[in-house]
Amino acid sequence: MSPLSGLWLDPQPLILASGSATRRDMLLSAGVPVEVVKPEIDERAVEKPLVDRGVPADQVAAALACAKALAVSHDHPGRVVLAADQTLTCGGAAFHKPADLAAAERQIASLAGRTHELHSAFVIARDGAPLAEGLEAARLTMRPLQADFIARYLAVAGSAALTSVGGYQLEGPGAQLFDKAEGDHFTILGLPLLAVLAALRDLDCLAR
Repeated sequence: MSPLSGLWLDPQPLILASGSATRRDMLLSAGVPVEVVKPEIDERAVEKPLVDRGVPADQVAAALACAKALAVSHDHPGRVVLAADQTLTCGGAAFHKPADLAAAERQIASLAGRTHELHSAFVIARDGAPLAEGLEAARLTMRPLQADFIARYLAVAGSAALTSVGGYQLEGPGAQLFDKAEGDHFTILGLPLLAVLAALRDLDCLAR
């Protein structure tokens, strides 16, 4: 058994191809040792031809997760690599991580009083080949918000609001933006953790 964790069986930590502290912390809390390697890919360049062809948002998330996993996997032979991506759609429009707090303010105002969908995808790869993948969705209804409250929220959230596609973290003050959340909590946070753990068990990386 690996000395890294009583549950983790691979001799080396899982490589997480993501800069997301939330995804990292979810895995660590579940007993999965993690080494973070941010993928060097242009996500918008991967996404644009897919969007231009009308590929659904969930499949865009899956394609981005795959591109990240394979990019990092090629550079780390023999290692198990996990990548994930999340897309957000509302009324047929796609949303991205806001570039700054002004963009976050506009985005939250656009989502206020409406229901949007989050699509969270993951891919596990080794030696440049995908081994497992998954995709889950959640629906969130943001309550009607006044401009003053959005400004107050962003003053509290600060730069953390720029790290997610919705401009919020449901596990923090962002919970105050919502009336309703439908779907798996981990999926909302950006990683379908239970499906990831099941896939890692199937790959004999985790104890059964």
